[in-house]
Amino acid sequence: MSHFNKTNKLFLVLACFFLADALLSEFMGVKLFSVEETLGLAKFNINLFGVKDLSFVMSAGVITWPIIFVLTDIINEYFGLKGIRFLSYLTAVILIYSFIIAGLDIKLVPADFWINQNINGQNINMNNAFTGIFGQGMWIIVGSITAFLVGQVTDTFIFHKIKKITGDKQLWLRATGSTIVSQLIDSFIVIFIAFYLNPQYHYTWQMVAAIGLVGYAYKFIVALLMTPILYGVHYIIDSYLGKDLSHQLMDNAAKED
Repeated sequence: MSHFNKTNKLFLVLACFFLADALLSEFMGVKLFSVEETLGLAKFNINLFGVKDLSFVMSAGVITWPIIFVLTDIINEYFGLKGIRFLSYLTAVILIYSFIIAGLDIKLVPADFWINQNINGQNINMNNAFTGIFGQGMWIIVGSITAFLVGQVTDTFIFHKIKKITGDKQLWLRATGSTIVSQLIDSFIVIFIAFYLNPQYHYTWQMVAAIGLVGYAYKFIVALLMTPILYGVHYIIDSYLGKDLSHQLMDNAAKED
């Protein structure tokens, strides 16, 4: 088929990984882990704005979110604002759809023999475990999807504006610059909606600021570390497309308003 060309194949592959990582990040995000202890370090016990003993406790979703950072910049590089924004809006719709289906599944009456299971010597209520993993609260869902959309729109806008100035050069500048700004906004939006506006919690402005800054510090470091990977992916795509087609896509993407 004539429409099944290298350009369309590339967009399809990038889109599939983008959507998969977004879904994984949302549903794996219910697990919280200690960055310091995972790396074999003592907890940092940071004090900020009167909030004591803060450490790098992160959602497991941070494992896959950096991949989304790279994919966002790569898709923006080759398919422009229209390509990445279409994919971002589509992802938000799919996330909402997924949460709705998960909510309906939670309402299903479990089979009696399935409820209590012995796993690794422990008695587990499988229905409670299923609900705990897939039944994220509405405030957290709204916060995460809102943060995702605002972060993506910000990232793509800044990336595009920097590229207007730098052209095809200095990929690291537009990629890292757009990511660190968008993630600053993302870090605070999700906490503000999920824990400050949520009446079930009583987070103060100081707690939102302190936790947001600690989370952002982690994302800032990861964004810098992902730069070599970004160049590696860029090289692979250029090799796949060929020099002429690669430059044609990037030129067309840069011309978008």
